[in-house]
Amino acid sequence: MKRNRTDWMLRGMMVICMLFVGYVPKGSAQEDPRLWTAGPYSFSDELGGFIIRSISGTGTMQDPIILTEEFPSVTPTTLIIRTEKIAQLNPSEDAGILFYLRVRATNSSGHPWVEFEFELQEQLNVPSDYGDGLSFYQPGDKRGMIKSTGYGTFSDDFEPYDRMVFRDGKIDPGFGASFDFPIADFTPKRVFYLVQEPRIPSS
Repeated sequence: MKRNRTDWMLRGMMVICMLFVGYVPKGSAQEDPRLWTAGPYSFSDELGGFIIRSISGTGTMQDPIILTEEFPSVTPTTLIIRTEKIAQLNPSEDAGILFYLRVRATNSSGHPWVEFEFELQEQLNVPSDYGDGLSFYQPGDKRGMIKSTGYGTFSDDFEPYDRMVFRDGKIDPGFGASFDFPIADFTPKRVFYLVQEPRIPSS
C-alpha cells in the first residue's frame, strides 16, 4: 500500500513538472511588440493586423526610411510612429519634423489589392485635419517625392483628413509594392499614427 501511494505521488509530481515546463505566461518577452528604430524615429506594429519585417535608412530624401511590412489581411491597420526629435528642436532654426518614408508592402492576404490607402492621425482614430500641422508635406513642392512601384496614380487629400490613395494597379497575393512619400509635422508630437489599408475589388 505504501509503495502504491509513493508511485502515485511521483506520477503526480511528474505531471506538474511537465505542465510547468510547457507553460508560457501571457505578456512574456516572446510576445512583446518590437520597436524598429531608424534615425530618430521608432515604428511599431503593436496594434496588430500586419507585421514589420525590417527597417533601414535615416529619413533623408537621399536615404529614406525603408519599412518592410507583411499584410496577412485586407483590414485597415495602424502603424505607430514615435520620436524624441521634438526635444531637440530649436524654434528659431527648425520648422518641425520632415522625413521620407518608403513602405515595402507584401500581400499575404490571399486577395488582389487594387488600391492602397494611407491616412495620418495625430490622435488614434481621429482624422488629422488641415490645421494640426501633420500631413504628407501639404504646403511643399512634392513633385517626384510621391511614387509607387505597383500603382500608376495617386490622390492626396488634406481636408477633412490627411489621406493618400494609390490607384491604377493590382498587387496579386504573394507579390508586393513600394510606396514613397514624405511625412511632415510642423507642430510636432512624440507619437502619431499611419493607418494603412490595402483594398480589394468591390465585386
